[in-house]
Amino acid sequence: MTGVLLGFGVVAVIAATGFATAVLLPGEAGNIRRGLTPVVYHLTNPALMLVLVAGTDLGAVLGVYTPIALVTAAVSGAVFALVSGLLLRRSGARTAVGAMASSYVNAGNIGLPIALYAVGSAAPVVSVLLAQLLVIAPVYLVLFSWLARPRGGPGAAEAGPRATAHTVARSVANPVTVGTALGVLVSATGVELPAILWTPLEMLGHSSVPLLLLLFGMSLHGRRPFRHRALVPDVAAGTLVKLAVMPAVAWLVGRFGFGLAGTELLGVVVMAALPTAQNVFLFSSRFRMPADAARDIILVSSLLSFPAVLLATLLLR
Repeated sequence: MTGVLLGFGVVAVIAATGFATAVLLPGEAGNIRRGLTPVVYHLTNPALMLVLVAGTDLGAVLGVYTPIALVTAAVSGAVFALVSGLLLRRSGARTAVGAMASSYVNAGNIGLPIALYAVGSAAPVVSVLLAQLLVIAPVYLVLFSWLARPRGGPGAAEAGPRATAHTVARSVANPVTVGTALGVLVSATGVELPAILWTPLEMLGHSSVPLLLLLFGMSLHGRRPFRHRALVPDVAAGTLVKLAVMPAVAWLVGRFGFGLAGTELLGVVVMAALPTAQNVFLFSSRFRMPADAARDIILVSSLLSFPAVLLATLLLR
């Protein structure tokens, strides 16, 4: 319990600092975000993933944690799809975006510090990142492309597949994936980099978490949920699936499917109880999908994830 409180306390303080920066320095906040975002994206986050994965037991990650992450995401997305399609009668496009928002975890911004401080291991968050980067995101991008494909007209049949392949390639071949792949290579081969290289990598990587949290806090300023009242049921359903159904599924799969217990099971459940990743809004906007509900699910789940994780910890301690 102390670890969870410390982990969320660290997250809350640094994110609040970012939010306060956006409030107190409105003229500079935009410049700070524009300057830090490419640094985190191209340098610190890949370095962090390389360092974390290099020191992770790949057998445990790929053999246990990653399958749990995949099954949990698939079941959670399917639950939302049933609610959206059968009860709310939403379109396929809106259902697909909501399903991704209900099952795609903010492992990069929030998951890393929570895993390191609350669980004491990077294995759960690394497994989620691998599952999302290599499987879940490409699957949803293909689905988005199919739902947004042009209807009729010359070249319509080729435009969709080409656009999908390009977007999937860009989502997979990014700096974080490259850093992860290098970490897998180092871990699998047992190579030990010289200190003159490894120490700077660690320094860059360790700077990523506070920078990510600062950017996350700044991004919350000026955002108002429920601007579209008709989408309140979608947001409520998506948030409920994300913060209640997904952790419950993770517990069931981890406990009875893989026999996990103790801290290992807590790590799986905590990762599932994290808020929705902002990438969902970016991906859906890229394909001009209805993304308003996803944006609200991201915000509401970000605000409510702390009590969800705290409850999970109380139940599993």
